[in-house]
Amino acid sequence: MRRQKSFTHGYFIAQTVKNMSTEKDSINSEQKIPSVILIGMPGAGKTTIGKQLARKLHWPYLDSDHLIEAAYGRRLQDIVDATDKERFLDLESDVICTIRAQRIVLGTGGSAVYREKTMLHLQRLGTIIHLDVPLEIVKKRIACNPERGIAIAPGQTMEDIFEERNALYHKWSLFSCNNSTRTPDACVQAILDHIKERGLIPIL
Repeated sequence: MRRQKSFTHGYFIAQTVKNMSTEKDSINSEQKIPSVILIGMPGAGKTTIGKQLARKLHWPYLDSDHLIEAAYGRRLQDIVDATDKERFLDLESDVICTIRAQRIVLGTGGSAVYREKTMLHLQRLGTIIHLDVPLEIVKKRIACNPERGIAIAPGQTMEDIFEERNALYHKWSLFSCNNSTRTPDACVQAILDHIKERGLIPIL
């Protein structure tokens, strides 16, 4: 009960973000510029690619995992450890669905794709790009940072998670960028070329 109460209290911060976004919409509602949303496995390079892409676009970069940590005042790993997988997916979805921003690059947690409500909301925000890396690279990168806070059910393996998430990443993304055979700069350029060619963002 005490743990549940702390999560509920922290959620008010996320609600504040939503209220601020609503006020912003009322001030500037003439032109909507869609955002770019990155999805993929932990270790896929969403933070590295996201920050470089944001610099190229001169947009802010936002990490949804950091927003969750800010909302609940705890490290993501501690939040994952204090909840089961389904509960964490619900609270992750609640926080992401408060985001009502435009012209940002948003890096999402690898588990965001499990909730259809979350993905439909992200589709409304902008273009969803999948950063694709093979399982072997994911394992290696996770081993270098075991405190990533991965939502995993008892008995599940990384192979299980990779298989079930990969299908969802391909389902929801408009474009899949192989981040294992490209340099970060090349991956950023491939994303920019794709979204600009299709008129998904203004040409800068």
